[in-house]
Amino acid sequence: MLNWVNRFNICCFLDNHQYRSAHQSVECLAAAGAVNIFSPQKNLLPQLSEFSREHNDWLFGHISYDLKNEIEPLRSAHPDHIGFPDAFFFQPETVLQLKNDQLIISSLTHDPEIIFDELKNSPPTMNHGPWTINIEPRISKEEYISTIKKILTHIQRGDCYEINYCQEFFAIGVDVDPLYLYMQLTAISPNPFSCFYKLKEKYLLCASPERYLQKKGDHILSQPIKGTFKRDPGNTQADNELKKQLQQSEKDKSENVMVVDIVRNDLSRICKEGTVKVDELFGVYSFPQVHQMISTITGELKNDVDISDMIKATFPMGSMTGAPKRRVMELIEQYEKTKRGIYSGAVGYISPEKDFDFNVVIRSILYNAVERYLNYLVGGGITFYSDPEKEYEECLLKADAIKKVLQGN
Repeated sequence: MLNWVNRFNICCFLDNHQYRSAHQSVECLAAAGAVNIFSPQKNLLPQLSEFSREHNDWLFGHISYDLKNEIEPLRSAHPDHIGFPDAFFFQPETVLQLKNDQLIISSLTHDPEIIFDELKNSPPTMNHGPWTINIEPRISKEEYISTIKKILTHIQRGDCYEINYCQEFFAIGVDVDPLYLYMQLTAISPNPFSCFYKLKEKYLLCASPERYLQKKGDHILSQPIKGTFKRDPGNTQADNELKKQLQQSEKDKSENVMVVDIVRNDLSRICKEGTVKVDELFGVYSFPQVHQMISTITGELKNDVDISDMIKATFPMGSMTGAPKRRVMELIEQYEKTKRGIYSGAVGYISPEKDFDFNVVIRSILYNAVERYLNYLVGGGITFYSDPEKEYEECLLKADAIKKVLQGN
């Protein structure tokens, strides 16, 4: 399926890697080709609702972090070498839905039988390299630690409670095969909200463990992640001890509950009174590289809200900003050095029934094939309890799978 969709200039491949969850209905969704495109320069949210109503079909695409500038009176002045637009959606020519042992092929332009034959016979076209990728940090470790200390000063004087601070690692003059990098990344780190997303020369290779927002009928759900511990999969006893330490970590629980409060507040703006609840608080789940603390918040939507209302009330997601949202986004712009773009935004789909599911774009490689520029961003939530040195180590831990892929390991 992935080989087949990669032949198109625009495609989106969403894979949950067989993680079993009551909230996952499809194992894998893929969309290829673009019949109609949505990518306006301003007034994005009202136009997105109109586009969704006009095209009563599957829509796939993304919203970038910098859509915040339309939701709040904010700006983004940092350089962006990847160049994803603030929002992009497309009505695909062909949609593939994989559920257990069943593949559903829907196409506006081609016979599904022919597509199925093409899928079965689609040859691997990946270039395995090797490539020389010299990754550089945008800021030094010393500058990172100095910045965290400044952020802690803001927290101590009450400007904010928590802030998600990110740093960039990048390489220039790079020629790689994005499909091969994605396959390597998800082989090392198969996560439930992974995606291969191609928008002409721009690529997102994503191994995200986090859901931003899901809508099913009048039910809305968000699952923020805050709290990360390394794993020791070769030693079961030690690995279980690390998991237990995360469950008992006051620092990580304080991060998590702050984000839960943000999400509860966001959802209360679009949900019926009294329906927003925390289904699970401080759930600890194990992924190939790390243990993570995940909470689940749900609500019942008001009758008169559409997708633009839902995005406006909840975006950017609290796990990638902090609290209070508007103030920390100002501080993020002040202290970060790179425009986030699609990173810490969301990729996903809207179904013909107007249900949707979007991830949080983290644990991702971004690549512009024309500019030959590759980067990845990584960050963490800074609270009163944060230790700058340990926060830096956590950043490196989160990026470990990406680093292994880019170094050919």
